[in-house]
Amino acid sequence: MKRFSRTMLFSMVAATSAIGSAQADEIVVGGLNYTEHLILTSATAQLLEHHGYTVDERSGLGTSVLRQAQENGQVDLYWEYTGNSVILFNDQEQPDDAEETYRIAKELDAEKGLVWLDPTDTNNTYALAMREDDAEARGIATMSDLADALNAGEELVLASNAEFYARDDGLRPLQEAYGFEFPRERVRRMDSGLTYNALRDENVDVALVFATDGRNGAFNFRVLEDDQSFFPVYSLAPVLREETLQEHPDLEGVLNAMAATLDDDLLIDLNSRVDVDGQEIERVATDYLQEQGLVD
Repeated sequence: MKRFSRTMLFSMVAATSAIGSAQADEIVVGGLNYTEHLILTSATAQLLEHHGYTVDERSGLGTSVLRQAQENGQVDLYWEYTGNSVILFNDQEQPDDAEETYRIAKELDAEKGLVWLDPTDTNNTYALAMREDDAEARGIATMSDLADALNAGEELVLASNAEFYARDDGLRPLQEAYGFEFPRERVRRMDSGLTYNALRDENVDVALVFATDGRNGAFNFRVLEDDQSFFPVYSLAPVLREETLQEHPDLEGVLNAMAATLDDDLLIDLNSRVDVDGQEIERVATDYLQEQGLVD
């Protein structure tokens, strides 16, 4: 795993302690703190309840806190991204493709008592985006074009969430790979969801986005091509504690059936229902389960 400072480690221990311990007679479903994961966490909790499980839903957590909670037995399952496991949690080099990324994640996490079920046909990788008209005017379609513009002296402002700003696979190595730099004073750090509004409202020129976010299209953003394939594959899959799966083996079939329904187009649609249309997370999750025939 990443090496954390003593202060960060204490903070994470305190946060996971607040989560509490998983109870033997219920399934604790964890989730991250942005729209896509909130939808999936709610849908998973509803699906398991439909199959007769008692569920304790604990959503809205940070990436490293959630992972540590699962390793400590405080969370039974959640949807994880293959790239996170390989690069962030297992400190490996970026694999060449989706299949290899999944294989490595599955193999290394098995040593930690975590079981990866079937992967989805998704890739919610990080990306940088610009307003379409601005990108067209500046002649920027790829990350290399962005690098050329910055190196030519264009003073563009970037919106990034704090996690990407600090991650080992985040802004610093991205800039090194493409040979450009946003000076510190031209980086605005904010919550993930706010980067979209900042770009739309012309408060910044470039924003960190997720590839499957419905706002990319709704806000008429141009997602810049990662022409040097810097970003790893972030395919979703349900990950369970081995002990939990041994106690409840039928979870595998239930969750694999859900995984089989998910692809990028569906995630974009679900995310858009929340972030663009203003629908409630729980309602979108319920509609998804019904539309896909996962519940009656």
